[in-house]
Amino acid sequence: MFAELLQPSVLIPWFLAMLLGIFVGATPGLTATMAVALIVPISFHMSPMAGLAMIIGVSFTAIFAGDIPATWLRIPGTPASAAATLDGFQMAKKGKGNFALGLDLICSSIGGIIGVATLIFVAPQLARFALKFGSYEYFWLGVLGLSMSAMVTMGQTSKALLAATLGVFISTVGQDVVSNSQRYTFGSIEALGGLHFIPVMIGLFGVAEVLRNIGQSEALGEPTGEADSSSLISVLPEVLRHKWCVVRSALVGTVIGALPGAGADVAAWGSYGIAKSSSKTPEEFGTGTIEGVIAPTSANNAAVAGAWIPALVFGIPGDAVTAIVLGVMLVHGIKPGPMLFEDGGDQVRSIFAIALVTQFMLVPCGWAGVKAFGLIQKLPKRTVLAGVLVFSTVGAFAINNSMFDVYVMLAFGLIGFFMEACGVPVVPMILGLILGPLVERELRAGLIASSGSFEPFFMRPISMALVFLLFLAFFAKPMWKLISRRLFTK
Repeated sequence: MFAELLQPSVLIPWFLAMLLGIFVGATPGLTATMAVALIVPISFHMSPMAGLAMIIGVSFTAIFAGDIPATWLRIPGTPASAAATLDGFQMAKKGKGNFALGLDLICSSIGGIIGVATLIFVAPQLARFALKFGSYEYFWLGVLGLSMSAMVTMGQTSKALLAATLGVFISTVGQDVVSNSQRYTFGSIEALGGLHFIPVMIGLFGVAEVLRNIGQSEALGEPTGEADSSSLISVLPEVLRHKWCVVRSALVGTVIGALPGAGADVAAWGSYGIAKSSSKTPEEFGTGTIEGVIAPTSANNAAVAGAWIPALVFGIPGDAVTAIVLGVMLVHGIKPGPMLFEDGGDQVRSIFAIALVTQFMLVPCGWAGVKAFGLIQKLPKRTVLAGVLVFSTVGAFAINNSMFDVYVMLAFGLIGFFMEACGVPVVPMILGLILGPLVERELRAGLIASSGSFEPFFMRPISMALVFLLFLAFFAKPMWKLISRRLFTK
């Protein structure tokens, strides 16, 4: 099996595809889905083994590569990398950019290995659990994700919830999910499809960062930050010291990735929130703490593997990438579903082997990308800012080949600049924009199914468990402090 994978006819296109994934993932506006879509036409002319190796390799490397500009420039290369703009960027500002990305790379690989191992051993069980989720459960899952906005900010719960609510409101622009009537479009044809997530994200992070630096004229012409000389070996002690954070985050990412529609971005934020709430020093999150780097990157690669669970076992794509992959598998004569595990043992083992080997190949490919991107640090700051603005504009325009998305990017750049100037975090707005459609769609679908009754939202077992987790997220720590104070003051 592994000998067949190491044949030049498979290994060479596989490695080249992974390098393409690094380039696309590290370019703001070009998502992992785009990277996979670019490879699909080429994979049709390859053998099934080589085609799947290219597709799987691209999907994992693009998710990691999105953390590179998020760390150096505070611009997420992919939506799943938005969480890396918090602690990763702060570490880079302190002259530890290579160290942060070394942590990122090793933990991405480990998270992917854990995700693939989970896929191999417990795929049928997790997939069956994911299929138990109906509209009621998905609604609470979305609300729980929104509640993370209060957990990923430092002592700004009310402002975070305000920003998350604003993000949900922005997600309603376009057509009504049920009636298809226009909402908040003000007669604009371009706005009928809603405000695309990528231009909004680029504006809030990229353009806003450019505006902040332009205001600091004395800093222009200086390097963007000190590039440290950290190696991959130097980060291993820290990875070992935080091994349980890596394992926990990877498992959380795998489970969330197995839920259709959740995705690596939700997994990254969820793991970040859990890491912060369980940390002994939560106040350090957002200032460049190691756990803040490890948690999201361990989760998002594991989520990519988790998304394969419902895709392989039941033919239900866990995210946009696996939806494309399912089409490629069908072209190559591989039919996902329960019978795949019964009749296609060799095919399943090939997929598992490719996914596992990809995690080890990710390390050299990813480090090459880190070093190449790190050369930016030797450029003057004004040059970097100009490049950021150019690439941000190109990335926003490339979504739909529309200037409307460029205008959206610029508008949200101004919004992000003024929000942070007023002390309102922009990260919760991103969460609201991601999860708003999910929450609205499942709420309305659940109400239609229950004839307007809210009872199923609270009485179904999984819904009750999610409501309990939501309660714990907000009230567990205050209640514990209150109980502890009363116990120790007696």
